[in-house]
Amino acid sequence: MSAKVPKNSYISEIFHESKMIINNLTIKGKPAAKPLILAGPCSAETREQTIETAKELASFGIEIFRAGIWKPRTKPGGFEGVGKAGLEWLREVREVTGMMTATEVANSKHVEMALNSGVDILWLGARTTANPFAVQEISDALSGTDITVLVKNPVNPDPELWLGAVERLLNSGITNIAAVHRGFSTYERGLFRNLPQWHIPIELKRRVPSLTVLCDPSHIGGRPELIYPISQQAMDMGFDGLMVETHINPSVALSDKDQQITPLALNSILKALIIRTSIDSSERLGELRREMDEIDERLLDLISKRMEISREIGRFKVEHNMPVLQPVRYDYLVSRRVAQARELMVNEDFIRVVLEAIHEESVRQQLEVFGKEEKVKE
Repeated sequence: MSAKVPKNSYISEIFHESKMIINNLTIKGKPAAKPLILAGPCSAETREQTIETAKELASFGIEIFRAGIWKPRTKPGGFEGVGKAGLEWLREVREVTGMMTATEVANSKHVEMALNSGVDILWLGARTTANPFAVQEISDALSGTDITVLVKNPVNPDPELWLGAVERLLNSGITNIAAVHRGFSTYERGLFRNLPQWHIPIELKRRVPSLTVLCDPSHIGGRPELIYPISQQAMDMGFDGLMVETHINPSVALSDKDQQITPLALNSILKALIIRTSIDSSERLGELRREMDEIDERLLDLISKRMEISREIGRFKVEHNMPVLQPVRYDYLVSRRVAQARELMVNEDFIRVVLEAIHEESVRQQLEVFGKEEKVKE
């Protein structure tokens, strides 16, 4: 079952040999449709908001309604979900629309209440997946049931934690399992809310080919305009479906309002998606190009961060009456980086050109800081 990876591959080092046997995901006893779509608000906030969002989604043919009932917040004081009352709204969604329902659980108490309320699908959030104790508690609580469980990737890019959470569920007798890629947390501000790091879910799929893998473009992008391109990229990479946050009125949402879209917008996105059902000879080339695109995005994020530091250095030089140019420091930097490039089999002349361009832009940024400070003094 395991895929072959190069011996010197970083991925081969972080993934242990997998012997997990997982069946393809089934929905109502039948193989899940491709693409499988789960949609609904980040949080069920009121009965009206929950029911109206579900009705509109159902009118577009969406069959699985997702909504958070308990919301883990980074800091206390924020909206942490409506709790048990929301489970009754999910029950009504099922009765009114015929949709299946899904919600997040973070402990055994959540599991008990969700099961008693007839929720069809449960998912483990990124924070929960990162905590083996919590995953084991949930797995124990689910033992003896046949409910469907989705496992989001952990907040940090640790594929073993992701696989470990799946394995704990399997050991408890849960067999209808899927993984959800929602990106990995970063403290740096960049294009994405959570870095995609596509190579990790791709390798997860290689190691356990039968595992259904969905993409959560809402949490990866963090902005409505990124949901379509991320969704299309996921489809191009062979993902099995999407989990998208949709709200009847995103502007007034109590949690993650900036990344939610309306049901109508979701319908437009789904209609625009190109779903490739066959594999052609250019698939490998497309995969390599996508990896290059991801690296380019990371490079831009790093360059942005470097320029931010350059501006901070410029402010320090102004305060301490230091000149912008530091030739000794620059010569040392270039010599060191060129030596590193040689060891990494990167052309020395190429690296010199890159470093010169970066240094020139850093100097320009610092001179801009100097200019602003001079105007302030005037």
